[in-house]
Amino acid sequence: MLNVSVIDRPLGFAQSGVSAEDTELVAAIRRGDSGSREALYHRYKRRVFALAVRIVGAADAEEVSQEAFIRIFRGLPKFRGDSALGTWIYRLSVNAALSHRSRRGAVPGAMSDPEVPIAAALIEGPPTGDAVLRARLERALWQLPVGYRTVIVLHDIEGLEHEEVAQILGCHVGTSKSQLHKARGKLREILLQDGITSSELEEG
Repeated sequence: MLNVSVIDRPLGFAQSGVSAEDTELVAAIRRGDSGSREALYHRYKRRVFALAVRIVGAADAEEVSQEAFIRIFRGLPKFRGDSALGTWIYRLSVNAALSHRSRRGAVPGAMSDPEVPIAAALIEGPPTGDAVLRARLERALWQLPVGYRTVIVLHDIEGLEHEEVAQILGCHVGTSKSQLHKARGKLREILLQDGITSSELEEG
């Protein structure tokens, strides 16, 4: 199995249940408390932005983040708490990112010059073996079609279960599993072409 554990996992949307803090924030926002709106924004803005970077690239991430929060605040009155608030925010953010790419008519897997250094920007410290592998994995992820990249980010990097992935992407669980299998195969192909050995892929 392709091991992507070396990639940083900065988003942290996956949660079990609805936290008391999130419940209080949602209730306060519904009462019209502008301070609570700001608190929720600051609580999730970094995670939404990081997700946007991985799906649409650095150049458009800020625009997608803004669109995601517009959807989030508009949708809060209808949020019933059936899932964790973070998972719900994740779903709206993914939809905002995919809608943005669709409107832009982006070519799947295309990488513009400003987006090439994304992987390097996510790495801190000296170029250790893990850091170099992480950079190459990030760059390979960006060469995947957006659908493949998204399912890997959701399942392998974020650690969401297939049921959650299917809910976020609006597909069947079987489709999520099939897409992940194909995405891993394509990612492995790209990495092997880049000179990474099979043992490096397994060890991560």
